[in-house]
Amino acid sequence: MNADLMDDLEHWLQPFLAGLSHRARRRMCPLYIAGLIGPGDRKSVQPMAARAEDVGYDQLHHFVAAGGVWDSSPLEAALLKEADRLVGDQAGFLVIDDTALPKKGQYSVGVAPQYASSLGKTSNC
Repeated sequence: MNADLMDDLEHWLQPFLAGLSHRARRRMCPLYIAGLIGPGDRKSVQPMAARAEDVGYDQLHHFVAAGGVWDSSPLEAALLKEADRLVGDQAGFLVIDDTALPKKGQYSVGVAPQYASSLGKTSNC
């Protein structure tokens, strides 16, 4: 991902990064998200780390796999606040459709057969 896009991503993630308690997690989050939305078909940790210049496999794996360190409530609060800021209105409402990311393996983080509306069928996502 080029530097301008990475700067834009980090700016967009700023409200959410504050919800990550540890400095290393705040550093790794934009790199992980960039790996998910960037080029390449395989989105598991190993190929994403191989494509990244700024992060190694062990660092990225620790970010994803460190058990018991995720408290999602600060991130959920930031999401609600940002959604309200972006589209909130007294007469407004927000409709969310799950946008599943198709995956080619069965060992990626969170992969499971599920209906993907973007594909119109059940697939590994």
